[in-house]
Amino acid sequence: MQKFESIQPWLSTPKPSFLSIQKRWLMRQGPLTQALRELGTLKLRVLAEYAAGVGRDEAHCLKTVAPSPIWVREVVMSIDGMQVVAARSVTPLRASHGVWQGMRRLRSRPLADILYDDAAISRSNFEVARLNKQTALFRTVQSAQADASQGKHQHLALLARRSVFWRQETPLLVAECFLPAFWSLCQKPTA
Repeated sequence: MQKFESIQPWLSTPKPSFLSIQKRWLMRQGPLTQALRELGTLKLRVLAEYAAGVGRDEAHCLKTVAPSPIWVREVVMSIDGMQVVAARSVTPLRASHGVWQGMRRLRSRPLADILYDDAAISRSNFEVARLNKQTALFRTVQSAQADASQGKHQHLALLARRSVFWRQETPLLVAECFLPAFWSLCQKPTA
């Protein structure tokens, strides 16, 4: 079992130094996969699904203590063959067999398929950050890029957001990292 002792500075609003396009995407409401499909052909690949112990940073969001057992789902999304977003979703292990059991059956479907059609689900406000190397989400990004021809990018370019979905008072933390290739893609003029 890996331990992640994050001292990640998550913020309620993007820093003033972020570009306006970065701020728009980091704070964009609604299903991210739907917005990504507007940029090209979207494919989702599951990197891993597993049980683990939660680190302090994620424990705070889940309103639990480290190293409580959690269920983890890590994916990478590509547009037209280019990796653009890496995502990590976690919920208490018990919830992955109960309230959030649907996340175990998604396979290559996006998590949005179970999040946006249920009026009983609410979502917290976003938190945003430049990822540091100690976060679990940073390790997800490394895993996504390990076999990619795009190579590894500087971590300073890794902008991320996270929010917590709640159903029956049970949390599901979703953290999404926009990879550097994403910013190049979304700035290209559309035909």
